[in-house]
Amino acid sequence: MEVASHPPRPMLHRFGYKESRFFAAPSLLPQSCARKGLYTVCSPCKQAILGVSTNSLRNGYVCFPRKNRGVSWHYFKPIEGLNRPSYDNILHKPNKLSRYIVARSELAGAGNADAWHPLSEYKLGSKVRGMCFYAVTAVNAIFLFVLMMVAHPFVLLFDRYRRRFHHFVAKTWATFTVTPFFKIKYEGLENLPPPDIPAVYVSNHQSFLDIYCLLTLGRSFKLISKTSIFLYPIIGWAMFLMGVIPLKRLDVRSQLDCLKRCMDLMVKGASVFFFPEGTRSKDGKLGAFKKGAFSVAAKTKVPVVPITLMGTGKIMPAGMEGILNEGDVKVVIHKPIEGSDAQVLCNEARNTIADELNRQ
Repeated sequence: MEVASHPPRPMLHRFGYKESRFFAAPSLLPQSCARKGLYTVCSPCKQAILGVSTNSLRNGYVCFPRKNRGVSWHYFKPIEGLNRPSYDNILHKPNKLSRYIVARSELAGAGNADAWHPLSEYKLGSKVRGMCFYAVTAVNAIFLFVLMMVAHPFVLLFDRYRRRFHHFVAKTWATFTVTPFFKIKYEGLENLPPPDIPAVYVSNHQSFLDIYCLLTLGRSFKLISKTSIFLYPIIGWAMFLMGVIPLKRLDVRSQLDCLKRCMDLMVKGASVFFFPEGTRSKDGKLGAFKKGAFSVAAKTKVPVVPITLMGTGKIMPAGMEGILNEGDVKVVIHKPIEGSDAQVLCNEARNTIADELNRQ
């Protein structure tokens, strides 16, 4: 049906168009639409601009402009869902309803009352403790870093690879920092190899506090850290003096160079420490282990020492480094594992740490 009568002025001027460009018949508009304010217009880009009425969701108005003519084709045809709001369309699509409900239920079930640390509101006291913790860290680091700088030439001359003096300073720094805020309970210290025997130490990773707790063990192992940490004042510089191995996580060449450097240090009598998960756990669950650390141990014929850390994630959760909750930390050193198969070493070390975490 072709219509050539002019629509009322308010309808066209509402959308900024002139009368000479569009034609519609007001008498053909449904009464419900006219009363409730449903205005329709045809644009040159072949789209209908519709004002949606809450009482006429099932009414649809489709416009098909004709070429080389001064009029437009207008069809009134109820189209299911044309004017329905987007949020309402989800509930009216039976094929997507089940998927919508499943996604919401999976998110709702992600939390667990027995999870690693509950999602709760952190009080002002935790933030104040966090600021005090970093203040103590900075003060201790400044004085001890000066001591490391003075002794560094002698360390390079007499103990270039192990750098035991620097690790003693790092142990002192970590002990002075954590003692005022939480206690560390050690279990299995007799399983630590002698300081002169190289070994590969591996542990689970839950928090920024893991490094502090591991340094208190007093073993001169080489840590592996991402390169951006070396840019931090004092802390990053001290890590460089200690011989911490830099790593670019997404760079394959950097990963290969890191493993090669680790093997060279092992041959020269130094120990190396790995977090086989690669990053901190967000939910406290033990992640999959990468085989890099165990390949180094298998090729250099040195033992693997698994270590389980518990409590650090509750005190300072991953991603919330600005707070410090109350609590205690437990460090469990397991018996060394030896072997020539990297995959077997990886599985055995992970099972040992996972069993200890499940017992808590």
